[in-house]
Amino acid sequence: MTEIVWIGLDEPSRESCRIESGPEGVAVNSEIEGAAGACSYTLRTTEAWEFTDLVVRVGGRELRLRFTDQGWEVDGESRPDLNAAREVDISVSPLSNTLPIRRLGLAVGESADITTAYIRVPQLDVTTDPQRYTRTGENEYLYESRDSDFRRSITVDENGLVIEYPGLFTRGDD
Repeated sequence: MTEIVWIGLDEPSRESCRIESGPEGVAVNSEIEGAAGACSYTLRTTEAWEFTDLVVRVGGRELRLRFTDQGWEVDGESRPDLNAAREVDISVSPLSNTLPIRRLGLAVGESADITTAYIRVPQLDVTTDPQRYTRTGENEYLYESRDSDFRRSITVDENGLVIEYPGLFTRGDD
């Protein structure tokens, strides 16, 4: 089991995240306290960090996402508009970056364009979000939004977990 704390810089927050790996995959349980209130999520992936399901809870509301062979489901309803996505991106958590970093397994100098199912918190709406990851060093990735000019160089640990996401998040568990 791995326990991590991230501190939100742009919007002050503190995320306490617990990651457990086993033969059935990876389970993440996280609680976030911030100016906008409390949020928690439970996320599951395969052993290869391929997204399978997510439950986000905020303000007494809950959002459920699943990715299956039949495609995406949001709160039990089919969402074919998300079919280009393979990962989720939770607006309030840097854990989202770990999913493509681990799944893609890029070599230094390689890039990949992906689409995520982007979840805005506290709104709990889901839209597609095109992104690009480029591995620029052993523990560095350039994240680029493909529909805006947003880009950041992200530093990660040996497990692909964010250490520094300039202006947005930093590790607080060291």
